[in-house]
Amino acid sequence: MGVPKRKPSRSAQRKRRASNSVLHLPQLSVCPECAAPYVPHRVCPSCGQYKGKQVVNIESYS
Repeated sequence: MGVPKRKPSRSAQRKRRASNSVLHLPQLSVCPECAAPYVPHRVCPSCGQYKGKQVVNIESYS
C-alpha cells in the first residue's frame, strides 16, 4: 500500500476537495416536436410531449 512521503499542503488539499463540489448543470436536449430545449427523460415544458405522445395539455396564458 502506498504511503505518502510528505503531508499534502493546505492548498493541495483544498484544490482536491473543491473539484468534487463543482456544480453540474443539467444537459438539455431539443424537442423534436417544437424544437424547444428540455431536460432528457422529462415532459417538454413548452408542448407537453413525451416520446412522441401528448402527455400534458399546455394552455397558453397570453
